[in-house]
Amino acid sequence: MTAVDSVLVVGGGPAGTAAAILLAEAGVAVDLVELKPDVTAVGSGITVQENALRVLRDLGVWPQIERAGYGFSSFCLRAPDQHGTLLFEVPAVQTPSGLPATVGMYRPDLARILVERAKGLGAKLRFGATVTRLEQDGASVEATSSDRGVGRYDLVIGADGVRSTVGGLIGIQAQPRPTGMGIWRAFTSRPASVTRTDLYYGGAAYIAGYCPTGEDSLYAYLVEDAQDRNALSPDERLAVMRGLAEHYHGPWDDIRERLTDPERVNYTWFETHLVDGPWNRGRVVLVGDAAHSCPPTVAQGAALALEDAAVLVELLLAADTVDDELWAAFTKRRLDRVRTVVDASVQLGQWLLDGEQGDVPGLMRTVAETVGRPA
Repeated sequence: MTAVDSVLVVGGGPAGTAAAILLAEAGVAVDLVELKPDVTAVGSGITVQENALRVLRDLGVWPQIERAGYGFSSFCLRAPDQHGTLLFEVPAVQTPSGLPATVGMYRPDLARILVERAKGLGAKLRFGATVTRLEQDGASVEATSSDRGVGRYDLVIGADGVRSTVGGLIGIQAQPRPTGMGIWRAFTSRPASVTRTDLYYGGAAYIAGYCPTGEDSLYAYLVEDAQDRNALSPDERLAVMRGLAEHYHGPWDDIRERLTDPERVNYTWFETHLVDGPWNRGRVVLVGDAAHSCPPTVAQGAALALEDAAVLVELLLAADTVDDELWAAFTKRRLDRVRTVVDASVQLGQWLLDGEQGDVPGLMRTVAETVGRPA
């Protein structure tokens, strides 16, 4: 006996597809709607740390992730000088999971793997659709979708990202705020000199870094003050990113030569929010970026989203009903853990903005210890 027999998942990102996989595997009838026409076509690179990899292994997709991505178990700090001088290597804090500390991969590959797994287990996915109305009667949720009218479910999971439609429909109006930083990202081929993430703090940008995403690919990023870059053409965007990259050396010299495709460059602002309290209203619950978002300064956004889904489904499958006890357990398992990571992500960026020498090693140690514990 489980707490639910039918679930509507809104959102086809990591949190939504993970929840769909785990529920469908347990025999729950799952519908998933995603507003985008194809989630596997969106994004560049992603850094997936060990706590996320543990969830992906439980989802039954680790072999595909291992083949598609690029694993490594340390990162390095380099100086923003004319040589890109290697300062020191930081070995990752690992658990006895047998998994690498980090896997870099092409974000659309991760999306494709999760979508295919969900479909293979019988979840019904519909793209180009979302919910427009939710009505609860205490025992179920009546959901009106933009493509197929009305359906009734035991539970609705809002995994539809920042500025969540589901959140708005249930009265959770937690809007993200900009943190003051903007990030240039580019996806390109991987030179032999890049075998892990290296970070450069300072110089022309606050952070310059890169992450291998496969044998033949990587994504590189540069963090600056948040600016309105909307008026720039693709060629102008590429020129700005290459101009910033000119100030960094070492492997950046190899990467910069490969920054040639304007369509592979994008720019976004860092934002953050946290729903500070229960993430549900009755039988509708938010997970992932719908409930919390943070700058990628500690690379935990997708990991937290995957954990949300795993913990929620674990509790649903162990319970007989959806009640206050279940929601209290979910809040206890997730809120403080997520808050620690979100606060650390924002604090690291704020130190850089303020030019302060904060306790970065201590902050990173806190994050590593937090996410190293089972979710």
